[in-house]
Amino acid sequence: MFRLAHITDPHVGPLPRPKLRQLLSKRATGYVNWHRGRGRHHDMDLLADLVADLHQQDCDHIACTGDLCNIGLPDEWETSRIFLEALGAADSVSFVPGNHDAYVRGSLDGLLAACGAWASGEDGRAGMFPYLRRRGLVALIGLSSAIPTKPFAATGRVGPSQIEATEQLLDALAKESDPPFRIVMIHHPPHPGGARQGRELKDAEAFTAMIARVGAELVLHGHNHVGSVAFVEGPKGAIPIVGAPSASARSIREHHRASYYLYDIVRDGGRFVVTAAERGLTAEGTIGPLRPLTLMRA
Repeated sequence: MFRLAHITDPHVGPLPRPKLRQLLSKRATGYVNWHRGRGRHHDMDLLADLVADLHQQDCDHIACTGDLCNIGLPDEWETSRIFLEALGAADSVSFVPGNHDAYVRGSLDGLLAACGAWASGEDGRAGMFPYLRRRGLVALIGLSSAIPTKPFAATGRVGPSQIEATEQLLDALAKESDPPFRIVMIHHPPHPGGARQGRELKDAEAFTAMIARVGAELVLHGHNHVGSVAFVEGPKGAIPIVGAPSASARSIREHHRASYYLYDIVRDGGRFVVTAAERGLTAEGTIGPLRPLTLMRA
């Protein structure tokens, strides 16, 4: 059995005090939003408790699908690296960036310079997307949908070159004599309608068409701060597209509370059997089991 944990959107704080010149950009609105309520919504004590619980689950690997940062300040890059180190060593944690990690031009480059070891492939290149990692019976493919946007927008884009390269990787893996369980990691919901206008993946249709051609066993994303399961038809049936809540969200809404997902993957002859469950903030305020996930279309 291979056990994978999926955690996303920690929005690691507290927010450093920026210099005035650093606020002469989209960061100004983000800074105001943080102090008007976003900072209280993302609870670092809760995040620490969640990560402590995750480490008790005997995971083989951890997937982190973005938004370590809040407004892309240089001081946040070091904080993000410290958070990833707390999650685990670079060979046991795979990271892809989110829109807050690319908040303004240059932010993503700075973050990947600090955290590229967690986003490196089998070829040894760090911060180059898509990347491929082989771990036991699992193959993880990490994409970046993170792009800088205008104020009040949080859209993403993968781009034709990433989509083409991802298709080649997925196709080659499927043609192996003993194909692995293929997991695609991306920040934005990669299917049409996965996020509201202004927050969507701009090339979701192209991404979905690619997945429909070559398939994958599981697609993981974040961004919406809510638990969700959608499906796209692949060459061998429906492919689950699973979004997890923010790992630091202290919310009164059930599916928005901080949590992470666990996947137990077993090879059974020529097929894979997957059991999925959610752990996180309960109604009583503790960290514990929440609910199983259904990864098959009804």
